[in-house]
Amino acid sequence: MQRKIVADSSADTLEVPGMDFASVPLKVIAGTRTYVDDASTDPAQMIEELHSFKGKMGTACPSIYDWQEAFGEAEEIFCVTISSALSGSNNAAQIAAKDYMTAHPERRVFVMDSLSTGPEMMLIIEKLAELIGRELPFEDICREIEAYQKTTRIIFCLQSLRNLAAGGRVSPAVAALIGMLGIRVVGRGSEVGEIEPIAKCRGDRKALAEIVVKMKEMGYRGGRVIIDHCLNESLASSFRELIRGMWADADIILRPTRALCSYYAEAGGLIIGFETAWAGA
Repeated sequence: MQRKIVADSSADTLEVPGMDFASVPLKVIAGTRTYVDDASTDPAQMIEELHSFKGKMGTACPSIYDWQEAFGEAEEIFCVTISSALSGSNNAAQIAAKDYMTAHPERRVFVMDSLSTGPEMMLIIEKLAELIGRELPFEDICREIEAYQKTTRIIFCLQSLRNLAAGGRVSPAVAALIGMLGIRVVGRGSEVGEIEPIAKCRGDRKALAEIVVKMKEMGYRGGRVIIDHCLNESLASSFRELIRGMWADADIILRPTRALCSYYAEAGGLIIGFETAWAGA
């Protein structure tokens, strides 16, 4: 039986080792220029070009057709999308799945709204790959991944909120404060998948310390962590060592953000996905 994982590109990955996987690209649009979030776009170059761009910018989600193309000829498909509170990607995937199953009644498609993005989506994708590798029935995989999703969280540290404010994701008043006098915003994904600022810190050191405090409050006790960074590997590395100094068994990987997450995280930003203490329960 052919099984496939399909995720939109906000998951910040183009492949999943050992799995049939497809990334469905979102787009960043700046005036007449479109950056497709796939292997053709260099996120660092995009960030540099957008830094001096003064016109209207925004993003576009994949179309229904894009999702259907990604499904290919798989018999069982597991989709993971960016939060529906942030994008229309999930809605497009749901419609594509319904049309696909109507055209192929013997096939099945499961669509998960991650209520998140980036590294938390990657945690979900990794768990899906594990469940598929165990050759569990389709219904069991769906049930187990829904249970697993309840044990993952996302938190972030940003040096600028300009693009989030431009897209209506955060208040312009809050965005105006960030970046002034070295202020960093620490935030998390809410229960409904919205961006929720929770602290403002002056300087990176205080911001990282605050993230650790909030991760503890959210249930982290050591274990899997994925740190995505936008042109800030040194800060990501510092945070990795801070976590390991408190939880020696922490399983941590660092990844650069791709185009969509780079656009919203902006230069210097960190996005952190992690499992809570209940992930192995």
